[in-house]
Amino acid sequence: MTTTLVKPSQFLPEGICIKRIKNLILFKFTDKLGERMQELLDKNKLDTLTPEEAIELEAIGELDDIFSYINAAIDAQHHVHS
Repeated sequence: MTTTLVKPSQFLPEGICIKRIKNLILFKFTDKLGERMQELLDKNKLDTLTPEEAIELEAIGELDDIFSYINAAIDAQHHVHS
């Protein structure tokens, strides 16, 4: 059995959007990708993830970490210049 590597960048075209929140422009998951992440997290809690889903969850989680960092940096810059 071969497992396919899921790259976080594969979610960029359809899974990511840019939203204005207050005076900030932040990166967010689309509703579809957010729902998929929640579905995978729920399956993970139940210990019913397939190996392919585990790889997908890891990739989405990595992207979530990256965007959380970028959004925090944007927020920090905004507070420095406010």
